[in-house]
Amino acid sequence: MVISQRDIWQQRRHKSGSAAPSEFNQVVSELPPSRLDYRGIAENVDSKIQNSLSRKAPVAKEDIEAVARLYNEAKEVSKELNARRHLQSLVGEKIRKAENDEERTRARTEASTLKQDVQRLQTSLQTIEQTYQQLALHIPNDTHPQTPIGPEPSAKVVAHYGPEPRPVDPRRDHVGIAKALDLLDLESGATVTGSSWYFLKNEAALLEMALSNYSLSVAIKHGFTPVTTPDVVRSDIAVRCGFQPRDNTDTPVSHMYHIVPNHESAPQLILSGTAEIPLAGMFADKIHPEGSLPLKYVGIGHAFRQEAGARSADTRGLYRVHQFTKVELFGVSTEAQSESLMEELKAIQIEILQGLNLPFRVLDMPSEELGASAYRKYDMEAWMPGRGSWGEVTSLSNCTDYQARRLHIRYRPQEKKEGDSRLPFAHTLNGTGAAIPRLIVALLENGAILNEGGEVQGLRLPAVLKPFFLAPSNNRINLEWAD
Repeated sequence: MVISQRDIWQQRRHKSGSAAPSEFNQVVSELPPSRLDYRGIAENVDSKIQNSLSRKAPVAKEDIEAVARLYNEAKEVSKELNARRHLQSLVGEKIRKAENDEERTRARTEASTLKQDVQRLQTSLQTIEQTYQQLALHIPNDTHPQTPIGPEPSAKVVAHYGPEPRPVDPRRDHVGIAKALDLLDLESGATVTGSSWYFLKNEAALLEMALSNYSLSVAIKHGFTPVTTPDVVRSDIAVRCGFQPRDNTDTPVSHMYHIVPNHESAPQLILSGTAEIPLAGMFADKIHPEGSLPLKYVGIGHAFRQEAGARSADTRGLYRVHQFTKVELFGVSTEAQSESLMEELKAIQIEILQGLNLPFRVLDMPSEELGASAYRKYDMEAWMPGRGSWGEVTSLSNCTDYQARRLHIRYRPQEKKEGDSRLPFAHTLNGTGAAIPRLIVALLENGAILNEGGEVQGLRLPAVLKPFFLAPSNNRINLEWAD
């Protein structure tokens, strides 16, 4: 049985007669405040600062130090507050046992002073806690000890798979191939929406569906539950997952598409940048039995990316676009299960790409490429001879309890630890099953059939896609299926 935090609050409200926390009544979030490991931050300030520096996280050293200082200050204020409350209980007894008016008046004066002290300390404690809790939200996840330190070029190549990469050949550029075979209409996309929007046509449209269903089938074979996800999510859910819809700069740059609310109380909605966000949100505010973990889901949805500041070479054609279909692998596990689950997700990604017979490599990504949430991250890059480079086609992240602490994803252990009534936070993992446009780029550039003059004569696709292709044989183009 899955229990939500809201159910627990309602039970407490019924028993005590008190109202649920005000967060439930706020429009910006349907969830309780994040529960981070503030004690862990306070006790490991230097390592948290070094970790943030190695990841180039947008958090100031002074802010991390402030979290530790304010957390310890809050503990002292809390002690003083508890002491005053204890004195309140004693002074109440004094008033009841006073033998004369003078003693009763002194006790009431003392009670009035204590009441003011308690109110002052409560306000102070609330302010201090809210301050360090807000600052702590910007501290990134810890980093796996084997993760390379540095920028993107520091990535470590773990393995190569697939056939020998073709030589670099500009004639294999996917835009030219798609134009020759009438598979892509960028001009109409620009007219209808803008640059980096597109229409897939003919076999390319069918290829998108085939790739989606093929990758779904592989995940389902391995026990993943299929789900379709909303393309619109609350901005709060994205932030709790570790995504920043806008940069925190003097001139904020938007990374996501924001939906203009139609009334003041409407939630702040965005177009989801990845199915990871709604999938993580699906498990938010719930308590799962340990025996049900790990939970494994495969979602399909559309990803919307502003891609602000992207390099111009990458914005040509389908490589970097503003909307694309994406199949996403997602897992929820215990702490003990998360590393083995990451290896399972990686094996599924490798199986999907091996079936497509693409040359690809697996990289252990460096610290500056982890973002806010990932503890460890693997990317897989396919060789694209027309572009003349390796191009990322999948990504895989173990977020440990970073998202779970913000989204309140917990589990009930089968065996309780003596003296510890707190429920542990789950670990969440996410990985690309198929980012469709990138795979189409790789398949076109590796599978185009060229004559001696370099003219496009047809397209050779992996046979694994044929069962999922709605028109496996037609006379429009020369379409071959390769085992």
